[in-house]
Amino acid sequence: PELARHADDLCLIHSATTSNPGHQQAVVALHTGSERFVRPSLGAWVTYGLGSAARDLPGFITLNPIADLGGAMNYGSAFLPASYQGTRVGTSGGIPDLQNRQWTPDEQARQLRFTQGLNRRFLESTDPGHPELEGVIQSYELAFQMQRSVPETFAIDDEPRHVLDLYGIGQAQTDAFGRSCLLARRLAEKGVRFIQVTSSGWDHHNRLREALGERAAAIDLPLAGLIADLKQRDLLKDTLIVCGGEFGRGARMDNGGGRGHQASGFTVWMAGGGVKGGHLHGATDEPGERAVDKPMPTADLHATLLHLLGLDHERLTFRHAGRDFRLTDVAGVVHRELLS
Repeated sequence: PELARHADDLCLIHSATTSNPGHQQAVVALHTGSERFVRPSLGAWVTYGLGSAARDLPGFITLNPIADLGGAMNYGSAFLPASYQGTRVGTSGGIPDLQNRQWTPDEQARQLRFTQGLNRRFLESTDPGHPELEGVIQSYELAFQMQRSVPETFAIDDEPRHVLDLYGIGQAQTDAFGRSCLLARRLAEKGVRFIQVTSSGWDHHNRLREALGERAAAIDLPLAGLIADLKQRDLLKDTLIVCGGEFGRGARMDNGGGRGHQASGFTVWMAGGGVKGGHLHGATDEPGERAVDKPMPTADLHATLLHLLGLDHERLTFRHAGRDFRLTDVAGVVHRELLS
């Protein structure tokens, strides 16, 4: 009911498809474009292509990612430089402890300069370079800067009460996901390029009516709050929100009260960032089992997302193992009908 208030901002893609109805394969394919090989994640490709506007925060942050079903592959950089991988952050334990209790800031700065000098001397001795060591050097610099920026950025309880209420913070059902969504907005304001927020517990093979209602209620108000908050700050037009799972649920009964996996036709929605609001894109057949109009496989979804972010999926490449790789491999079509 809360998200429905923003129907005019939503672009509903009713024809998403993926090639494999297994959780492990579909989750990894959604995040990396490949279900079979270790590849850079979508967030890593975006950060590689666009860089980051945040000087004292990572360019790619993932909030409460799932630990299984691909784990770190879903936000990793694979063969891209390590600096483009996602930084994993939990939101349930408060502000991450980044303070150094042994050294003063001046002493720590001296220690960092000394350590980085040794690292750079070692890097210069390697031929033709050492991407992992380059990533370590950059991570040390960034971690030192984050000691100042993270406590301020993560202090979401400093927000006015009406903003906390907008996300459902303080309400048992919506507090956890609401905090992630509010933190995502704060990170976007700071210039973090790619923010990934995860909501787990949607595998409803049974208790569909009760369990689906519980999960939907946990994210309805926070997602509506995120859209409303970005709009009131004039940020929605420059921020692309994408919401969906690795596949959908079937149209037939499964396990006496649930639904099975469905990869042949399901819904993903977008808002802001150049998509056409109040738009329905594609369709499934009448039972909702298979996309029959404007099917959008994962490669098309990724190509369209990159286009909305100003990146050509065919030109965003990285040379590795003797050939150029890209997120969409040899596939991908931009669905221009959903562009504003």
